Amino acid sequence: MKFSVLLIILLLSGSLTMAQDLSVEKSIFGAQIGLLGIWAHNEFRMSNELAFRTELGLDSGIWYRDNDYYSDYGFVMAPVISVEPRWYYNMKKREAKGKRLDGNGFNFLSLRISYHPDWFVFSNEDVDLVSDISFIPSWGIRRNLGKHFNFETGAGIGYRYVFSQDSGFEDDYDEIAVNLMFKIGYKFKTKKQP
Repeated sequence: MKFSVLLIILLLSGSLTMAQDLSVEKSIFGAQIGLLGIWAHNEFRMSNELAFRTELGLDSGIWYRDNDYYSDYGFVMAPVISVEPRWYYNMKKREAKGKRLDGNGFNFLSLRISYHPDWFVFSNEDVDLVSDISFIPSWGIRRNLGKHFNFETGAGIGYRYVFSQDSGFEDDYDEIAVNLMFKIGYKFKTKKQP
């Protein structure tokens, strides 16, 4: 009986230790490029499954106009500041399948909060930048490509508020916002949990 109790305690303590070791990285610093932008980010651990991501970069957009008088295209890049709490939820499943766990290579749910300030803009046309803030619940995945490279893809739909009056336009307005992402990244620095 004592042996059974001791064995159960040892098994439980071993599984608890393993569960404590299974965690997101303590800190990750990297850069990513996508079809519509370039960003630098830092992601730090809040708990075993939660990370808080901060991001600074340039979001971009393209357009094409064609009417009876002329046709043209446009390209714009504008600064963006984002914060994003992420819940990485499939750690145990990936571990059980023997998949890579480093660099937070998991599936995640997040709330992406992005602010586009009207500081400057790069464009091939004269464009007035209007500040906005968006709140977009998103789903995504991150996977590793070698030791330092990774990719992320995901999607979400949420809310965007545009500060038109700050830029001299008539009224502020709100609208539905969409987050579609595919990013290739380079991981500069990772701090593992001690």
